[in-house]
Amino acid sequence: MYHTWMRYFTPSPVHHRLGLVCLGVGLQHGRLPTVGPRVLDHHVAVVIGAGSGWYRDPEGHRTTVTAPALLWLLPGVPHHYGADPETGWDESFVDFTGPATATYTELGYIETDRAVVPLSDAATARAAVGRIVRAARRGNPLLEVETGAAVHELLVELRRARADTNPEGELVLQALARDAFLPLSVAEHAARHGMTPAELRGAVRRAAGCSPKDYLLGIRLGRAKELLAATELPVAAVARRVGYDDPAYFSRLFTRRVGTAPIRFRKRQGRAVPGGWSTCVPDPDRPPTITTPSP
Repeated sequence: MYHTWMRYFTPSPVHHRLGLVCLGVGLQHGRLPTVGPRVLDHHVAVVIGAGSGWYRDPEGHRTTVTAPALLWLLPGVPHHYGADPETGWDESFVDFTGPATATYTELGYIETDRAVVPLSDAATARAAVGRIVRAARRGNPLLEVETGAAVHELLVELRRARADTNPEGELVLQALARDAFLPLSVAEHAARHGMTPAELRGAVRRAAGCSPKDYLLGIRLGRAKELLAATELPVAAVARRVGYDDPAYFSRLFTRRVGTAPIRFRKRQGRAVPGGWSTCVPDPDRPPTITTPSP
């Protein structure tokens, strides 16, 4: 009728402080028995790779599930689901918990407003589950850390594989990254894309899980760090290159977000070497090629 394999783990309190821990993993296929109604105290991601079935929410509404799809089972939320009794389905599931789930939810990686999420493809998510399965071998001394790291990867792959991810959102992010160093306001960025500021905020929030301002700030500060560490450009010049005409404002912003002033960051992280890259701007998209001289 069906085939099933599963393993469950009990990570220690120390492992829970890593942010995410895996509590269990399973692979099942066929005409599986119905699950629930039940309530769990942790998260479960159920990846449906083939077949179809149904999901019933706490209000009794029934939703058809067609692969590839994801079922989000949330702690404290009743759920009830099952594979088609005639054809069955192919599922992988991962149980997990930890304080990082709150942040992943805030960023939109874990969805609380819908339990059934269509996927464009389940292959990459299943590959992440496969890494947990391989780590689950008995006697693995790295079990808790290795499976926990794979849960982080799984959440990223599930976010990337969502079928409703708007390709236009990714294009907007690419355009923002390209123009990030221009001294433009969010409203001006929106106008360049033929959008209102509210439309831009919605597109960036859906695609990146943050506001346009935070998205641009992350790019600008990352580039500023590279320039401070790898060149001898004055702080004022670094500020201008990343889009800030006022070096004092840039320094205050850098200090508040990074936790240290630009000059102190340079003293700690500086890698400028006379005769090296100190007179040019390193391009992160074109890293140097290091070759070994022939004997």
